[in-house]
Amino acid sequence: MKIIDLTQKITADMPVYPGTEQPKLTTANTWEKDGFRETLLSFYSHTGTHMDAPYHIFSEGISLDEMDADCFVGKALVIDCTDAGEGGSIGMEYIEKVRPLADKADFLLFHTGWDRYWGKTEYFGAYPVVSMEVCRYVRESGKKGVGFDVIGIDPIADGNLTRHRYLLQDSRRIIVENLTNLGQVGAELFTLAALPLRYHDADGAPVRAVAILEE
Repeated sequence: MKIIDLTQKITADMPVYPGTEQPKLTTANTWEKDGFRETLLSFYSHTGTHMDAPYHIFSEGISLDEMDADCFVGKALVIDCTDAGEGGSIGMEYIEKVRPLADKADFLLFHTGWDRYWGKTEYFGAYPVVSMEVCRYVRESGKKGVGFDVIGIDPIADGNLTRHRYLLQDSRRIIVENLTNLGQVGAELFTLAALPLRYHDADGAPVRAVAILEE
């Protein structure tokens, strides 16, 4: 099998959602002083490649720590929407091109190519977003979740978080944001494993997301 890492590295100078503090990676113990090295990590729950839980938006929604682990693993398909362009809308026409495979997938990952701007100001610009029609398909087809190589499923200007609310309400569905390397996966179904940190009342958490391809 082949494993492709879909995860951005957490660093002190990484891109974070506007208004969020940068991560802190502080050396707490050293080899010279303590005989071992240990790092104190301090970052928001939605830092880097991370997962949103329904509890992120809804007080009555389920948190990640209450969800079974099989909610985070399943068949996935990368949807190529690299031609959507700046400010583009990703509509059902992208799903229809691969509909037989999309219908079988537990997760749909949308490859916009926007991760090429990681670490640059353009990353927070007018990245492509999925249409509400696509969100409706995801919800009505019972997908476990969706993923994106951009900072959010909603445009940054949408303070109401319309797509978040629609997909996360009354569900165990998850949203993964800030993915990378989706262009390396190919156009066939594969196994996605995106396992979040398990902490109490987890509204979201960083994940180590990988694509597992059979060779």
